[in-house]
Order: sequence, then structure tokens, then C-alpha cells
Amino acid sequence: MANCAESFGSLVFNDGAMKKYLPEDTYNALRSCISEGKDMDLHTANIVAEGMKNWALENGASHFTHWFQPLTGATAEKHSAFLSPDSNGCAIMEFSGKELIKGEPDASSFPSGGLRATFEARGYTAWDTTSYAFIKEGTLCIPTAFCSYSGDALDKKTPLLKSMEALNEQALRILRLFGVRDVKKVFPSVGLEQEYFLVDKDLFLRRPDLKICGRTLIGAAPPKGQELDDHYFGAIRPRVLKFMKKLDEHLWMLGIPAKMEHNEAAPAQHELVSVHATANISVDQNQLMMEEMKKVADSMNLACLLHEKPFAGVNGSGKHNNWSLQTDSGVNLLEPGDSPAENAQFLLFLTAVLRAVDKYQALLRLSAASASNDCRLGGEEAPPSIISVFLGSELTSVMDSIAKGVRTKAAEKQAIDLSVHAIPSFPKDSTDRNRTSPMAFTGNKFEFRMLGSSFNAAGPNIVLNAAVAEVLSDFADKLEAAPCTSEKDFETEVLKLVGKSYTKHRKIVFNGNNYDEKWIQEAEGRGLANYRTTFEAAKVITDPKTVKMMGRFGVLGETELECRRDVILDGFCKTISIEARTLLGMVLSHVIPDSEKYLGMLVGNQNALENLGLLKSVSAARYELIEKLNGTIESLRAEAGKLMESLTEASGLTDRDMKAEFCGTVLRNRMAAIRQSCDWLEMNCPADIWSLPTYQDLLFSV
Repeated sequence: MANCAESFGSLVFNDGAMKKYLPEDTYNALRSCISEGKDMDLHTANIVAEGMKNWALENGASHFTHWFQPLTGATAEKHSAFLSPDSNGCAIMEFSGKELIKGEPDASSFPSGGLRATFEARGYTAWDTTSYAFIKEGTLCIPTAFCSYSGDALDKKTPLLKSMEALNEQALRILRLFGVRDVKKVFPSVGLEQEYFLVDKDLFLRRPDLKICGRTLIGAAPPKGQELDDHYFGAIRPRVLKFMKKLDEHLWMLGIPAKMEHNEAAPAQHELVSVHATANISVDQNQLMMEEMKKVADSMNLACLLHEKPFAGVNGSGKHNNWSLQTDSGVNLLEPGDSPAENAQFLLFLTAVLRAVDKYQALLRLSAASASNDCRLGGEEAPPSIISVFLGSELTSVMDSIAKGVRTKAAEKQAIDLSVHAIPSFPKDSTDRNRTSPMAFTGNKFEFRMLGSSFNAAGPNIVLNAAVAEVLSDFADKLEAAPCTSEKDFETEVLKLVGKSYTKHRKIVFNGNNYDEKWIQEAEGRGLANYRTTFEAAKVITDPKTVKMMGRFGVLGETELECRRDVILDGFCKTISIEARTLLGMVLSHVIPDSEKYLGMLVGNQNALENLGLLKSVSAARYELIEKLNGTIESLRAEAGKLMESLTEASGLTDRDMKAEFCGTVLRNRMAAIRQSCDWLEMNCPADIWSLPTYQDLLFSV
């Protein structure tokens, strides 16, 4: 790429493209739709569609599609050509405002939890004007919401946009109380850190579990993993660096500000970080980023693994969700400034987040739940399944003082001096970083670290936005009713509200080691929820408290929440069932045949040596290995038979909760027993007989 600055956003119908391809009055009308949420009339939509089409054609596009995010967690698209025949047998290129604004995909073919049946197929996609259209593989992609014929949300984007509107409305109420008049909009700003693994594609294709499930279901630990910490932030290998550079080029043309990349903790693991953006745009860009990662890797004979736990015993992958509140005037409402102890506005917004996280801790946990993420959470590589907030010692001290009715003076900014002449001193941050915390305040934002790497990040942001909006609404109600006659009176009321709320929700703050086993007991004593699995957490989505909060701002109705629970549990059961069937296939097609081949060789060698009279004292050890191999193979056959029976039993269960619990316990326990036998056989079979690529092959081949 000759000039990355010039090519950045070249495949995006961004503000520059709008100005170039739209008349001024149409451009202004579209900007009003984007910034103020105004409706667009069909006449304006037709002009926008014509300009967008001309821009797309000039950039090599031949088709258009509504690009949406159904409840699969992935993206979906249905392509239509611009080309239309005319009466003379020739072709013209057409794209109307109606086609831009609305599409009609088949709604019954996506997970809906019963909102759409096969005989009720109609669904609608509606243009999200706040997210720029872009060109991908010669197709104009228009980001859209997705709903049913009856108007129920069938996607991730619709409730996300509604939660953002609720948060904006309630945050503005708070700012008006503080006398802030120049702000017209408040929005959640989100920055996503994306972790992933890169492995050789040829090896990947020889692993049925990686191809079908995205993770290895068997595999013995290599002699070296990540014990030496030599991979983290280490020099990037040439093949990986080429991938990263090519990926950057693709993402930059799509207007995705990929900013930082590095090696992660585990061998073959890496991370990509993009610049913060408005929540819905950040989610859109991350979905596109994951798609491009896989395509670029495939083009370079690599495979990109986005599963949360591709390799047992090796760090899994997450997606850190950095969340803050920004105003359209450029102010971060979670920025403490030079004196956080004296900044009442900051303290009120901070307290709102603490209260929201404590009140809806179980719902936040569910937002990060899946069959794949259950494999990762709770290991010493990711937060536990208990939600807590890290504030840091200084800010915790400030909040504790306010709760006691004491105004503390802000600590002076400190500096770090390494006492090296050539290295200048530099300012010390007000808080440390806690990598074990699921929700850490990192100075001017909250980092939610529980998300899985394959997740659509909309879910956690919907919960955060809606929960904080509810708290801000309650705070605004109280402050609007308070008898304040001066700024000092108002500030006193704010600090009383902060202190009272913080005292009630102080239990959510934990600045220690979340990996420590003692924390589990302490958290239980504090009354914090601990949903270890998805099927345990799923019930909270239909809790009356959740229904009331989501319904208060019209983010999701009770029926929509109930259906999402069905989708979550159905996906959980299907994922584990697919893994179980894949594992059975590997056992019967690879593990047992390979092991029997080696057993036959050993028996043949043993007999030959005995016939020659060469076996004496060592024969007992040889016999022991033969017996162990034979016994393990027979045990594996029996375990595979039990798994088959359990799969049949699971398929016959009709109660969604019972089935999810059965899959999450019985099936996974049977799979774990099979894995133990398979891994022992792998360790004892010669490499030239074992037909599956090993962890050593996969982790150290790129």
C-alpha cells in the first residue's frame, strides 16, 4: 500500500464520499438523520441511493446487500445486482431509495426463539444511517437492523441502538442538572481488543475438530507451552508479520482504524486493537474485522482461530470491551481530571456504573456466556465467572471517604523516576492495572474483560448501556426533586447520593487477585452471583428485574427476552452436541485405528524377539505397555459407546433447561473421559503412526 493515509476509508461511503456524490441539501438532510435521528423521506432516500450507487460502481461494486447481525452472532447478507434489463434488451444500473432503506430477508431461517416459524417467513432489514456503508468483495454493504413482520427485534443491532438512545437521554438529564447546555448528545464509546490464534492451514485441515468446532477436542500438552513467557510481546515472526500487514491494509480501506498488534501470552496467539468508536460502529467494525481475519489468513495458507479455547492447557482468547461515555463536544464523562475527589459530575457517573454493574451483575455475566466461553472463564487466563469492579486504591479511598461524609483532598500527581540519567521521569497513573478483574476502571473507561473472542460485542454493551441508563434516570429523578437553591446545595445533594449509592453497592468493588481461590469464598460472603456455566446464567434474562429494566426504555420486550433465552440455550446444546459427534468421529476414524496399528506392531515385535530368545528381564515392561495400550483402547471403545448413548438421550429431551444442563454436564463429562484416554494414547504412539497434527505441530509451525 503506497499511502495508507490516502487509502484509509477508500471503500467506505464516509463523510468525504457523501459530500462528493450528494447534492449539498441532500448531504445536509442525511447528516441530520445521522446526528439528530430525523426521519428521511423517500425523495431524499432516492437521491442518496443514486449517489451511493455511483460511488459503489466507480469503486468496482456490481451488487448491493443489506448487511445485518442476526442472533447467530455472525453477520448475514443477501446480494442483489444493480443491473436491470431495459426494454431494448440492454442493461441499466439501478438502486432506489426503497431498496436502500428496506430489505426483506427470510426471517424464519435464522434463530428467533420462536418469534418466527417456517410458515412466518417475512422479516425486514432497515438501514442504520449512523453506520457507514462499505464495499466488500465487489458488493456494496449497507449496515441494517433486522426485525420480524410484527416488529420484534431479531438481531443484535436493534436493541443496541435502543440502549444507546436510552443512555443518551438519561445522561443529558444529568448534564443539564450540572448546567451543561452545549452538549446535544452523549454516546457510549467502545474500543475492542481482539485476540486470536494463527496456525498453518494444512495442519488445520487435518484436524476435524478445528475445522468443525473451532477448537481441539483432544491433544496432549507439548513439552513447551507458554511457561517461559517468551512469546508475549516478543518479536513477531515473519509469516505472522506479513499477515498483520496485509490485514491492516484490508481493514484500513474499510475504514477500520486497526491501531496496535502484538504477540499474546500463548504460542501462536496474537492481539489486534482498534481505535475507540461509537458503540454500534465499533461492534460493526469488529464483526467485519473477524471476517477479514479469516479471509486474509486463508489467502496466506493460514487459519485464524477465534474460538475462546482452541487448545486445552494454553491461554484462551478474549475480546476486551473498553467502555466510556463521550459527549459530542469531546468530553469523556468518566475522565476524573486533575482532582477526582472534587469532581462531583465524574463521581456521579462513576457511581452510576458501579450501581448498574452490581444490580445487574448476573445479566452482565450472561452477556459473556456461551458454550465456548465456558471453556475459558475461571482459568488463570481470564476473569472468573464472578462479576466485580476494580477501582484502584486511590479512587477507592476517595469513594470510601465520600461514603463516610468526608471530603478528601485529591492526591497530587506522582512521577516515576528510574534514576537513570538518560531516561526522564514520567507521570504515574492514578490507578494500577488489574488483569484479573472482569470489570476494571483503567483511568477513564471501564474494561469488561469477560467477552469471548468470537463474540458479537453488542450483547454486553446493550446490558451496560441500558443498566447505566436506568441508574442515571433514578439519579436524575432524585436530584430534580431535591430542594436545591444554590450550586453548593446541589453539589451537597450529589455527594450525598454518591455516598449512599456507593455504600449500598460497595460489595462489587474488589481490587485484589480474582484468580485467588479465597476470592470465590469472599465473593459468596458478599452476596455476589457466581454462575459458572451458560445454562445456569441463562435464567436471569427473564428475571422480572431484567424484564422491567429492558422494557422501561423499550430496549427489549418480555417476549424478545424469552426468545433470546431459547436461542442461547439452543445454541449451547447444539454446540456441545456437534463437539460430541465430532469427537466420536475422531476416535473411531483416527485414534483407535492409529493406536491399534501401533499395538499390532508391538505385539509382532514382541513375538519376534521371544522367538529369537532375545527377551529376558525387559519383557515384563514390554508386556506392561502392550497391556496398557490394549486396555486403554478397549476402555476408549466403551467410553465412546457411552457418549453415543448420551447423545441419543440428549436428543430426546424436550425441556430446554434439562437438555442444556444434560449437555453441559453429562456430555461434557463423557467427552472429558474420552479425551484423557486419547491424550494418553497420543503420548505413547510414535509420531509417524499418529495421523492427527499435535499441539506441538499446531502451536509452533507458523
